[in-house]
Amino acid sequence: MTFSAKTEYGLVALIELAAVEPPGSALQVGEICRRQGIPARYLDQLLTSLRKGGLVSSMRGPRGGYQLARAPAAITVAEVISCLERGTTAERQGDRSTLEFGVVSGLERQLEQARARLLNSTTLEHLLEERAARAQPQQMFYI
Repeated sequence: MTFSAKTEYGLVALIELAAVEPPGSALQVGEICRRQGIPARYLDQLLTSLRKGGLVSSMRGPRGGYQLARAPAAITVAEVISCLERGTTAERQGDRSTLEFGVVSGLERQLEQARARLLNSTTLEHLLEERAARAQPQQMFYI
């Protein structure tokens, strides 16, 4: 199961906000768009949803922008998904009461439980650490 574009862009923007130096500084939408290639209008919508969800705060003015509302270690990926994906469920059609549908539904529940465990235990801090690890130059060993 993959992330929707909305969740993917939202997580990328939040990682950018989590990496702001000095911590607690605001980052403008245009800067995130420039760095990540995310359409500005779309990012504005995502950040508005995240602000309404209490994950980011916004400041107006020439030095304004967005910042995390809480520490990166206190924001889980599950919260981000919940905030951005509200009301987007697919409706299924037809009779779903057969044994085969029951088997598939059981598998789907197990998958969702494992996914929920992972997303609830992964924070922005974890994603920021992963980003830092990937930014480190890889050592090359020559023989």
